[in-house]
Amino acid sequence: MTALAAGGGLIAIGGATAFVMNARDLSGYQEAVNATWRHSDSTDLPPSSAQRELVRYATLAANSHNTQPWQFRLSDRSILVLPDSRRRLPAVDPDDHHVFASLGCAVENMVQAARAFGLRAVPRYDPDERGIRVDLEAAPPERTDLFDAIPHRQSTRTVYDGRSVPPEHLRLLEAAGNGQGVRMLLFTERKQREEILSYLVAGNSAQMDDVAFVEELKSWIRFSYGSALSTRDGLFSKSSGNPVLPDWIGRLILNLVFTKEAENRNYESQLRSSAGVAVFVSDKNEPAYWAEAGRCSQRFALQATALQLRHAFINQPVEVPAVRGQFATYLGIGDRRPDLVMRFGYGPELPRSLRRPVEHVILRT
Repeated sequence: MTALAAGGGLIAIGGATAFVMNARDLSGYQEAVNATWRHSDSTDLPPSSAQRELVRYATLAANSHNTQPWQFRLSDRSILVLPDSRRRLPAVDPDDHHVFASLGCAVENMVQAARAFGLRAVPRYDPDERGIRVDLEAAPPERTDLFDAIPHRQSTRTVYDGRSVPPEHLRLLEAAGNGQGVRMLLFTERKQREEILSYLVAGNSAQMDDVAFVEELKSWIRFSYGSALSTRDGLFSKSSGNPVLPDWIGRLILNLVFTKEAENRNYESQLRSSAGVAVFVSDKNEPAYWAEAGRCSQRFALQATALQLRHAFINQPVEVPAVRGQFATYLGIGDRRPDLVMRFGYGPELPRSLRRPVEHVILRT
């Protein structure tokens, strides 16, 4: 009773304080969203300007916890995409798998955008640099549906409406999701989704019991417009359908409501409302293949966006080693590693997260 009353008082105080803060910061957040999630004013640009725009498009890619763990080194005819070790997630991603998958997502955006700028982007993993070198060649300009989808794509973490996806659209998603050394497995039957749900709940339960994981996740949550604007990274609470609050209030309330049972219930309703699940499996457990899995998942996400579908990662079955092995057995993939898991379906658009400015991610030479 006392805890509930205290929680209610905090919410009331937080709501009153948030009203004042929101009036001041909301307009700044909206301006930042509009400046971030947009197409270029022109695709007819000199080479140096075109490269900076390719980097900007790359930063709009999906990435773990919105840490944006990438850096870009520009040269005359190529862009080197490198991991940013300061933004790694040691608790959830100790081997940097998700870092390299995030780099792959960024590279795929770059590949799709390059075509609109009259360039052909040819990526290859560079083991000496531990990054992805994207060579740029002149090519006829071509604007595609996947390029148009880049500023509209978002990871939508909410309940969808349960509608099925037409077979012709599933075929487009399958074509987008497969790659060099990476195969996508598509699950649309209810029984399959319930089976996958059991691994999702097992993975989430293990993570919620891991103090280091929970603390790491909390450190990347942004509760207020002000903190979202000042950092331009992390998981903005409003982007998951949660209220905007002063950060100190948000952290206190999160400790009351962020429980294993509540999170499992959320994932149950979210997965059961989805049209299907895509699982990306690479042939080898190496950074080059992790990056390729990221490319495939990003291309899948762009194709889904072009088809007016929403998507969200549910990577818990592949993030906990013990669960990952069981999940691999369920998938029947032998000793290959399941890299990424994504649900998709029809649903609403949510408020957007932000990205750091291009100047913050381009390395000075």
